[in-house]
Amino acid sequence: MIRVIQQRDKCIGCNACVEADPNRWRMSMKDGKCTLVNGQLKGQMYNLLVGDEELPQLEQAIRNCPVKIIQLIQL
Repeated sequence: MIRVIQQRDKCIGCNACVEADPNRWRMSMKDGKCTLVNGQLKGQMYNLLVGDEELPQLEQAIRNCPVKIIQLIQL
């Protein structure tokens, strides 16, 4: 399992994570920031547990993010 963590308030809406992994990321029409699909807000961070099969796409989203607001924790 992998925990995906996104610090959404610092997102600049560049769409780089969506391009890397469109099944896990989506642009919000409300504020133009990227949203972690099915992520749950905990404090200032969005969290989600996903399977290991998503690791390559998530790693690409991390590399693409210019503001480095995505983290992964392998459990």
